[in-house]
Amino acid sequence: MGQPIPRRQYAMDFDASALPTEPMSRAITLARKVPEVTVFFWIAKLLTTALGESTSDYLVFHINPYVAVTLGGIGLVVALGLQLLTRRYIAWVYWLAVVMVAVFGTMAADVLHIVLGVSYLDSTVFFAACVAVIFAAWYATERTLSIHSITTLRRELFYWATVMATFALGTAAGDLAASGALTGSGKPLGYLDAGLLFIALFALPALAYWLLKLNPIVAFWFAYIITRPLGASFADWFGKPVGATGLGYGDGPVSLVLTLLIVAVVAYLTITRVDVQRDPVHARR
Repeated sequence: MGQPIPRRQYAMDFDASALPTEPMSRAITLARKVPEVTVFFWIAKLLTTALGESTSDYLVFHINPYVAVTLGGIGLVVALGLQLLTRRYIAWVYWLAVVMVAVFGTMAADVLHIVLGVSYLDSTVFFAACVAVIFAAWYATERTLSIHSITTLRRELFYWATVMATFALGTAAGDLAASGALTGSGKPLGYLDAGLLFIALFALPALAYWLLKLNPIVAFWFAYIITRPLGASFADWFGKPVGATGLGYGDGPVSLVLTLLIVAVVAYLTITRVDVQRDPVHARR
């Protein structure tokens, strides 16, 4: 899953009937708005989920929580608007949108549980249902859930709705597991133990893809959901106090380090363009 999709998979994902006949429209339709799935994709995704956790916690505890959520919401709207207005994949624009989904999504999840009192189990079931509905609507409309098909505005809207819903599901599922509810003991897992658990879960679809020929789209979205609790667990492990099973470095310093790492990764992607999806017509040749 850390390697580019083989040429054969491009042919499977490619839908020639979706291409318009006019040359200019054809060029616009073929412009890809999401990155290729490489090892750099997963590195950047894990860093953004970790940053969302640490930044959200830092802002909520250092400024008024309602102000923090409002600022996060504004940042999300601006970042997604910028992403939707671009005509092609631009690394910093795309990953800025992902970062803001992570930051605002974490704040919203905390409000749902702490302020509204929704249990982790209820929120997990609710967001799982949301993901299922979005997937069903996306497939019924477009006949594909592949990220190699994001070549129209409608498909991109489905994609970002899925990103936000899977992030919410990953947040709820991660909190449910960390609370100890899954084991029935009610004793919370430590941040490191939770992180190790999610590393194992993250590896499962990759192993199933390589060894058992699991459908690559199923494997991708399963792993995508797991990246949220995986990144958040390690962000908390580094940032939270020792008495809370963390290392005690603080959310602020952890956020700063994660930001620098993301900037470095995105700069590398911008320069090398190793994550730019190829034209599907060229990929079939």
